Amino acid sequence: MTPAQLSRTIRHTLPRVLPDDADAGSLCARVRVVVESPPRRGEGDYATGAAFQVAAACGRPAREVAEALAVRLVRDEDAVSVAEVVGGGFVNVTLTSAARIELVRTLAGSGPVDSDSVDRATASAPAGPSTGLLAPLTPEPTDDPCRDIPRWAAVTGEDPAALAVRTERSSSLFRVQYAHARICSLLRNGRRLGLRPEPASAVPLGAAGARLLALLADRARITAPGPLARHLDAVAGAFAAFHDAGEPLPRGEQKPGAAHRGRLALAEATGAVLAGGLSQLGVTAPVHL
Repeated sequence: MTPAQLSRTIRHTLPRVLPDDADAGSLCARVRVVVESPPRRGEGDYATGAAFQVAAACGRPAREVAEALAVRLVRDEDAVSVAEVVGGGFVNVTLTSAARIELVRTLAGSGPVDSDSVDRATASAPAGPSTGLLAPLTPEPTDDPCRDIPRWAAVTGEDPAALAVRTERSSSLFRVQYAHARICSLLRNGRRLGLRPEPASAVPLGAAGARLLALLADRARITAPGPLARHLDAVAGAFAAFHDAGEPLPRGEQKPGAAHRGRLALAEATGAVLAGGLSQLGVTAPVHL
């Protein structure tokens, strides 16, 4: 279940939350349901504050509306495992394992950065940037700092001179591009070990994986260039934390297993989201860096 799908589900559920209100249907139709990643870790896959709008329109306490919405979501939606009311009326939603697996599969296919396309890109010339939100992409062998830095600086307002210091600490552009190149390397090396990404093995995710997946799913909601660049930087940071919590590839004499295939699947989904976002900004998504 993507944020857009959950948003539609909540919109259809809200009138049932107000069964004694004759105008519930028209009232809820005017509500703008925003679903995004939770502002803090460990609080589900998605969060929405739609209950505040409904409460303001019908004169009920926001927490009362949120609690009724949470009960309905868990009871009526197979993809929802937990719906928890936070604060005065936010609802944080946790997906079922099956829904998380399908989300990983959907994200990984949004602009394929798989081991086959990575190998093809290594041997090919750079492809031109795509303007599509999640258009199929061919990763580029290397980056182009002379082109990339001015474009990134233009949308973020960052100093081009600072971006030219190519370290993870100094440059948000480098952090994002490095995360993409690192994922391409993981997929290449995984293929050499006979490891393919396997979304069905991606759960349980752990706290770092859940945080990363929530940010990946939130990507399609963010279209403005500046917020998109900042979001990609957050994804890159979340991927680093996910990688450190459990490496996608076996080390030393460790045998490859389902956990590695699942981590590779989430890495592949991250690569696709990073590549799509970088392409939308007209910036290279390098295979090597």
